[in-house]
Amino acid sequence: MSVIKLQDVSKLYGFGDATTVALEDVELEIEKGEFVAIMGPSGSGKSTLLNIIGLLDRPTAGLYQLDGRSVEKLRPNARAKARRDKIGFVFQSFSLLPKLKVIDNVALPLAYKGRLLGRRLKMAHNMLERVGLADRAFYLPSQLSGGQVQRVAIARALINDPSIIIADEPTGNLDSSSSRLVMELLKEIHEMGNTVLMVTHNPELTRYASRVLYMYDGSIERDIQKRIGNIARKPKEPEFFAPDGSEEDTLQSVAATMTLSEEKEAAKKTKPKKQRKTKRTPKKRVKK
Repeated sequence: MSVIKLQDVSKLYGFGDATTVALEDVELEIEKGEFVAIMGPSGSGKSTLLNIIGLLDRPTAGLYQLDGRSVEKLRPNARAKARRDKIGFVFQSFSLLPKLKVIDNVALPLAYKGRLLGRRLKMAHNMLERVGLADRAFYLPSQLSGGQVQRVAIARALINDPSIIIADEPTGNLDSSSSRLVMELLKEIHEMGNTVLMVTHNPELTRYASRVLYMYDGSIERDIQKRIGNIARKPKEPEFFAPDGSEEDTLQSVAATMTLSEEKEAAKKTKPKKQRKTKRTPKKRVKK
């Protein structure tokens, strides 16, 4: 059974003439344990798709099943519980609380689950050891590098042992060395059986994915299965403005254009040329 299943999911923003279609009739099934990379130009609907899958937003139309349960119409408390227990988020902007120490940031989701303080701190410390940052437990986020902060964000995302990890441009603000560390960490999470969904603009990062979705104008235009380790080739963007009609209509249109061009050329040849006026050179006056 699919862990994520979307049927005819659409998302609209605004009203009347100001309506924007963010997603249009999206069909998607993701099996447990897949690593899915989502690519596409800005405004193609990638983040909107993740927000709906992550229960941060509701679809305007369509059905969404999470672990076989319809969730698009859940009440706020039930949505928050499902989001807390099943999904971990990693954002490009890190989203850590700047005035809390690293260990408190990681432990924060456990507070919403009702765990006692001592238990929360122990679990958070173990998670920081897992991402290689136990020695930074009592630092503030501002005292860490960008790569370290993102690893803290991953530790926080994993603290409730979710089955799904959603990463929206997790390496967007990092240098190449930090990006590699973060991606290797996501790779380890995937190898442990977690389902990973990642939005990225970097084709190099598709080597970590087992499947790549390409989005254009709110729709999934390509869905490619691939071997982990290979970089997916970016397909050409669809020709949205290609002329409609049959092949015969196209040939007739080309023939008419060629005929018109020939007539214009013939008209140019038969048109009499205007005679150019020659300029008279003034005679020089001889001084007496």
